[in-house]
Amino acid sequence: MMSALSQLPPPPPLLPPLLPLLLLSVGGIRAQDDGNEELATEKEAEESHRQDSVNLLTFILLLTLTILTIWLFKHRRVRFLHETGLAMIYGLLVGVILRYGIPATSYHNKTPPSCVLKTGPASTLLLNVSGKFFEYTLKGEINSHEINNVEQNDMLRKVTFDPEVFFNILLPPIIFHAGYSLKKRHFFRNLGSIITYAFLGTAISCFVIGNLMYGVVKLMQVVGQLTDKFYYTDCLFFGAIISATDPVTVLAIFNELHADVDLYALLFGESVMNDAVAIVLSSSIVAYQPSGANTHMFDASAFFKSVGVFLGIFSGSFAMGAVTGVVTALVTKFTKLHCFPLLETALFFLMSWSTFLLAEACGFTGVVAVLFCGITQAHYTYNNLSEESTKRTKQLFEVLHFLAENFIFSYMGLALFTFQNHVFSPIFIVGAFIAIFIGRASNIYPLSFLLNLGRRHKIKGNFQHMMMFAGLRGAMAFALAIRDTATYARQMMFTTTLLVVFFTVWVFGGGTTPMLSWLHIRVGVDPDQDLQPSVDNFQVLHGDGTQAEGQSRTKQESAWLFRLWYTFDHNYLKPILTHSGPPLTTTLPSCCGPLAHCLTSPQAYENHEQLRDKDSDLILNDGDLTLTYGDTAITSNGASADAAGSSSWSSNGKRSGSTSEEALERELDSREQELLSRGTRLVFPIEDHI
Repeated sequence: MMSALSQLPPPPPLLPPLLPLLLLSVGGIRAQDDGNEELATEKEAEESHRQDSVNLLTFILLLTLTILTIWLFKHRRVRFLHETGLAMIYGLLVGVILRYGIPATSYHNKTPPSCVLKTGPASTLLLNVSGKFFEYTLKGEINSHEINNVEQNDMLRKVTFDPEVFFNILLPPIIFHAGYSLKKRHFFRNLGSIITYAFLGTAISCFVIGNLMYGVVKLMQVVGQLTDKFYYTDCLFFGAIISATDPVTVLAIFNELHADVDLYALLFGESVMNDAVAIVLSSSIVAYQPSGANTHMFDASAFFKSVGVFLGIFSGSFAMGAVTGVVTALVTKFTKLHCFPLLETALFFLMSWSTFLLAEACGFTGVVAVLFCGITQAHYTYNNLSEESTKRTKQLFEVLHFLAENFIFSYMGLALFTFQNHVFSPIFIVGAFIAIFIGRASNIYPLSFLLNLGRRHKIKGNFQHMMMFAGLRGAMAFALAIRDTATYARQMMFTTTLLVVFFTVWVFGGGTTPMLSWLHIRVGVDPDQDLQPSVDNFQVLHGDGTQAEGQSRTKQESAWLFRLWYTFDHNYLKPILTHSGPPLTTTLPSCCGPLAHCLTSPQAYENHEQLRDKDSDLILNDGDLTLTYGDTAITSNGASADAAGSSSWSSNGKRSGSTSEEALERELDSREQELLSRGTRLVFPIEDHI
């Protein structure tokens, strides 16, 4: 029996029938895992979105709080702290809360794997895990002491903006507004001095600061405070970025107190042009690459190549900005966009902003391009816009400028605590303050002395002291410093730049009002006061034409270069690009008749009273006003006039308004009879500037 059973075949295995069930269960487990992974991914994405919203809300609340506090300060007439300094304080408070007020949690406690790289880490990492490829992006270096605080590091990293955000989004409206709101009359009559301070002065400041900081670096190396490489070119680069002045605090107080218009023009013009020069100069220093083994020694060919790069970038950026402004002027002139103000404003905004991006995409400097685009738009395109669009564009860029500037200063305060790679070096920081002071003095005082040799209207000593005091550092220096923080040297520069901006905005900005009083600089000045000549500035000439003893000269020489430009601009460029100016049929040769008819707009023929550029006229033709009082002729160009029943005419053939006569009559009432009895005539001197 047992043998019979042993000879039976074995039972079939149970695996084949159970295999489908086993595979189904395994597939279900995998599907469940995939579903859990998708849920985790969605949850992580949602959490990331929520964190980003909180970060942006933080900055919006900062700006809101800043605006409300600004209103309170203006209401209480508080001037010891400007809105930018206030924004920095609020940014500092939020930075402290984010850095030390949030508990540090950890996702893991394991020691991270170590590896040795001969080159720097790649920006992306590809991993093949079971046939699936995963891409990991390099977020940046974190502090070794906080390597386990993953959540806090991620949060701090998210509130640290990409430097390109500053250059492509926040800087363009700030720079464009500076050019678009430029007061051309005061700017251009001091243009020679402004260009001297901006170009030559910035170069002097850059090399003085760079060489002094190189000595500081050598001192740090001797005392053992330098832990990594810091080359001479790095010192020059620091000199270039820290030479970018931004006296926004001082200028705001000047504007509020109506300080002297020429001092305001010198400071504002220098800061506008100086930013453009500083960024091009820093790009030229980066492009300095000597041949040979040692790439950080002086090389003549590399130096001249950098000079060529500077000139090429600046001229190319200038041309690109001007061309964009001209194209916008032509589009607004030869289309009927003025019938649709919304479209007109939108096109103006996009064309202006695209100038910055176009210049950057072509390898030029967007700051220079958008600055000169703003000046060109204000000079030409503004005349073609409808009345509604002129108000909209002014207000739009003013609001964008205000928000962008205060956002940057708020972020500066935040970055002092949220930036994770600060390098604080007391020797470098103290040396930087001393070098900046010496560099500013080497810029202002020698150049002012040289300029005064050729200026009719001298730059007085108190003006020079105020310009020295007002050399604040701000948004441009910060944006240039944060653009590259990859190396030890650049991280030290960024930390020092932050501290320099804090100190200058708080101390020098807050001390502006007392400094104005201490230096006896005029406030409450009407910016158009030079349009209404004062008796004190009159010149008394006797009836025979001889000058009264002790009086100044009758007329000063005019700037022939600007007269030449004004003539060309008024007769040709303005009629081509705008609806103002004389018709081209009257200025171009007769052989160009068809072209003149094509380029001249109908409005130019319809305007019997030609639209003129007031600023240009006031710069060059201040001598057109002639008023008569009996036998006394009062003129601004020194020409005598027949008093017997003569009339006063301006350069465009229109009779002078009675408003000016009444104003002058009130001023001259006490002296008129005396002058008439002596048979004298009064002549207005023209203040001419370089």
